[in-house]
Amino acid sequence: MNAAVVSAVANSSSPIFGRDADEILQALNAQGRRGTARSLDFALQTGPFGSAFGAVPNGLSLDVLIANPHGVDLGALEPRMPDMLRTPSGLIELSPQVFIDDLQRLEASIALVDADQMLLVGRRDLKSNNSWMHNIKVLTKGALSCTAHIHPDDAARLGVVTGSPLRIASRVGHIDIPAEVTDAVRQGVVSVPHGWGHGVTGTQMAVAAEKAGVNSNILTDDQVLDPLSGNAVLSAIPVTVELISA
Repeated sequence: MNAAVVSAVANSSSPIFGRDADEILQALNAQGRRGTARSLDFALQTGPFGSAFGAVPNGLSLDVLIANPHGVDLGALEPRMPDMLRTPSGLIELSPQVFIDDLQRLEASIALVDADQMLLVGRRDLKSNNSWMHNIKVLTKGALSCTAHIHPDDAARLGVVTGSPLRIASRVGHIDIPAEVTDAVRQGVVSVPHGWGHGVTGTQMAVAAEKAGVNSNILTDDQVLDPLSGNAVLSAIPVTVELISA
């Protein structure tokens, strides 16, 4: 908290700029609060509607919120557009030229998709937040949600039914995963959730290891980057999908 106060009084955009840091700390400590409560009081008083430790009459503080358990009316919302826009045109640019220019690459990539390939996309599960919820027993009940969603037409072509073992392979690796036939994905697309693969040595999540699933990042090609952002390509990865014979 000391560092936060010192930083705030030195920040020209802060409502307590130029104030004495010891004075602010004394005011914060006067209520005997510690930890989260003290941090919250500081954030409220130095926020856009804050009391700035007495400088703004009727401003917000934690005491004000406690005294008004049903909330404080801060008045009508004030428009901030277009002043908040930082685009060269001063408008909301939905299609900047750099995006338009890149459409040619997109169209070319569609034409290059091999007829025997599918596109891998990810997905999230309602009971899962990345990986850590997989280690909470009550959220792991029921069927394994780490499955490969595949369209009925693709499933029929490959001789696949729900529960069939699939091998999904990219240029850099492969995973083996049970199929789940569904029309929730388009034909030519296979969907595998991220955040799984808890069977690796050293994972240290005993509950998650009971339903380990597979790590879809194994299929991510480290040599393929999005040219506009420089990010790794984690979706629409070209893969082959085949039924694992018994």
